[in-house]
Amino acid sequence: MYRPEIKVLDCSIRDGGLINNWKFSDELVKSTYASLCEAGVDYMEIGYKASKTQFDPSHFGKWRFCDDEDVKKIIDGVEPKTKLSCMVDIGRVEEKDIAVRSQSPFSMIRVACYMKDVDKAISLSDMILDKGYESTINIMAVSTNTQREIDEGLNDLSKSRAPIVYVVDSYGAMYCEDITALVKQYKAALPGKTIGIHTHNNRQLAFGNTIQAIIDGANMLDASVYGIGRGPGNCCLELLLSFLQNPSYELRPVLQLIQDYYLPLREKIEWGYIIPYMITGMLNEHPRIAIAHRDSEKKDDFSGFYDKLTTPEPEDEIRT
Repeated sequence: MYRPEIKVLDCSIRDGGLINNWKFSDELVKSTYASLCEAGVDYMEIGYKASKTQFDPSHFGKWRFCDDEDVKKIIDGVEPKTKLSCMVDIGRVEEKDIAVRSQSPFSMIRVACYMKDVDKAISLSDMILDKGYESTINIMAVSTNTQREIDEGLNDLSKSRAPIVYVVDSYGAMYCEDITALVKQYKAALPGKTIGIHTHNNRQLAFGNTIQAIIDGANMLDASVYGIGRGPGNCCLELLLSFLQNPSYELRPVLQLIQDYYLPLREKIEWGYIIPYMITGMLNEHPRIAIAHRDSEKKDDFSGFYDKLTTPEPEDEIRT
């Protein structure tokens, strides 16, 4: 499917950093950036910007903070065909952490929030826009919201300056029908704004749901190299580029990147379709409980994990 207004954002380092506290080597990050530039990918999200007063730098890698000087070292010597992005969370970044666009290597800063914090997200996005950046608002875990909550949040967003708003399947719980309903609802409520899609692969639907969002009119598409991301990971970039049929995208540099860097990385950290993540997706639950299970001695006890999440507690335990 070729539609010239479609843009692809790679979130490998940002979302993948949720696995290893963003402790990626400079070599891997630079090679990822260079390969994405060669492949013609529109944006690379290299990590988060976050306050070092809230997060201990000794515990996290540099891509949790994305200091501009660290980022400049990564992109030095690479022809900058791909724009750089980072993400910020409500209440976890300070204005002083974000320079004006003319002094920064970033083109876009994306704001992540839950529906209940849309007003705060709009305020943060306004500050980012005022500093000269492109900006998006990514509404996380929308599968857990009531219809009233969604309507109220979209009403607020319709009055905002935010140019791009994302449907985010944080828990990998959605089917294509859910994607269709939400993308169409966002488009109807937010005329003139671009709709984005970010999917997770709990039930092997990240790629299929991204395709469905494209069909329904989403034009900002998130993906990651070899599907890397927290837990089950994201829509695979290599699958998406091969589907889009855009002559400006090249698949081979991404395949070489996987071969040289991401296959060896997968021997060290775990992501992808694994049964506990399927179960949390099926139950529309946050993947943290599956992550904890995979870190335990019983990580392959799939039936026990299923029983734990689906067996009602005895009444005496509830009363206690």
